[in-house]
Amino acid sequence: MHPKALLEACAELVQQVMLLQHPADSVVSRFFRQHRNLGPRERATLAETAYTVLRHKLRFEALARSGSGARERRLAILGFAGPRTLLQAALNPAEKTWLQECDAVQTADLLPQHRHNLPQWLAEALQAQVGEQFDALAASLLAAAPLDLRVNTLNAKREAVIKELAAEGIAAEATPYSPWGLRVQEKPALTRLDAFQQGRIEVQDEGSQLLALLLDAKRGEMVVDFCAGAGGKTLAIGAQMRNTGRLYAFDVSAHRLEALKPRLARSGLSNVHPAALAHERDERVKRLAGKIDRVLVDAPCSGLGTLRRNPDLKWRQNAQSVAELTAKQTAILDSAARLVKSGGRLVYATCSMLPEENERIAEAFQQAHPDFVALDAGDTLAQLKVDNAASLCAGGATGTQYVRLWPHTHQVDGFFAAVWQRK
Repeated sequence: MHPKALLEACAELVQQVMLLQHPADSVVSRFFRQHRNLGPRERATLAETAYTVLRHKLRFEALARSGSGARERRLAILGFAGPRTLLQAALNPAEKTWLQECDAVQTADLLPQHRHNLPQWLAEALQAQVGEQFDALAASLLAAAPLDLRVNTLNAKREAVIKELAAEGIAAEATPYSPWGLRVQEKPALTRLDAFQQGRIEVQDEGSQLLALLLDAKRGEMVVDFCAGAGGKTLAIGAQMRNTGRLYAFDVSAHRLEALKPRLARSGLSNVHPAALAHERDERVKRLAGKIDRVLVDAPCSGLGTLRRNPDLKWRQNAQSVAELTAKQTAILDSAARLVKSGGRLVYATCSMLPEENERIAEAFQQAHPDFVALDAGDTLAQLKVDNAASLCAGGATGTQYVRLWPHTHQVDGFFAAVWQRK
C-alpha cells in the first residue's frame, strides 16, 4: 500500500475508534473485515496506530491543536506505528514541519494529564492507592503488554515448548511466577504454529494464570468457573484437574461461551461442561447448591487492569459505571457462594485496580457470610510453590491477605483476588 493510502486508512480507523461507542478491538476487527485487501504488516500498523492514539489521547489531542487538516489525520500522524520513513513519505511539507515541532516537545514540559494520559477521576483513584509509585504505574499503562502464553500441562512441558518455539524462530522465556507461563516479547502469528493447533499453548496473561492456580482444583473434584467468558481460566483449571472430575463453565453470555468451543477442542479436555445461565440465580445454580468443591468468580468488572491491552477502557468507563458494576459483583459473588460445599474453596477475582471492585467487595462479603473463613492469599500461593508469593499480595492484618498484581511492579495486568474456605 502506498504510504499516503496507509496514512489515510490509519486516519479512518482512528476516527472510528475515537468515537468510543464500541470496544476498540471489535472496531479494529470490523475495519479489517471491511478491508480484506490489507496485508499483515498493514494490519499491524493500523491496529497499533489506533491503540497508540488511545493510549496517548490527552497528549496527542493537545499537540494536534497546533496542526492543520482533519483532526483524525493529525492524531494518526502522531500515533503512526510504522517506520518513520514511511510516514514522512505520506506527509506534506507543512505536516513535516508540524511533526518536527511536536517531536521537540519534552515530556517534562507537559502538564500532568498529558504525561499520564488518564481521566482525572481514574488518575486520582490510582494515585490514592500507590502514592509515589503513580508515575511508574501510569508509564506502565502507556506501554503495550508483552505476549504471555500458558503451556497446557495436560499434553506438554514448559521446557519442551520453549525449545519447540525456538525452532520456529520465536524466543520465549519462563514467566517469573506462574509455573505454566511463557513470555514472548514479539507478537508472532501463533495460529499457524503446530504448538497452538495441537493445544500445547494458549494465550493467557500470567496474572490470569495465577488466579486459576489459586483455586488449586484437584483431580476428581466438582468445580465451577462461574463467569467463564471465553474460557481462558477454565482451560487452565481443567488441566490442573488432569482432565478428571467435572468442571462447569458458566456464563450469562452464550456468545462468549461459543468462543470456548474451538479452544476446548484443541486442549484435549473432556471434563468441561459449558452452560449459559439466564442470570446468577439460574436453576442450574440452585441444583448444584452446596455440592461444589471449588468455585472461581472472575467477576464482570471495569477491566481497568488491562489498559495496556485495552486502552479504550479508560475513556469508556467512569465512576458511575464502576458503581453500577459493584452492585452486580456483589450479587454474583453471593449467588456463587451458595454452590460451595462445606470445606470447599471460593475465589473472587477481577482485572480491576480499584478498591471499590476489589477489597470493598471482599470485606462486605466476609461480613455478610460468617460461614466463610478468609484464607491468606500469600500463604496459599506459597503452599503452591509460587516464587516470592508474598510480593504478589497486599492488605489485611498480615499484609498478604489478597492477591494484588500491578503492571508496573509485576509486569502483568492489574488483578485482584480474595480466597475463602467454607466452614
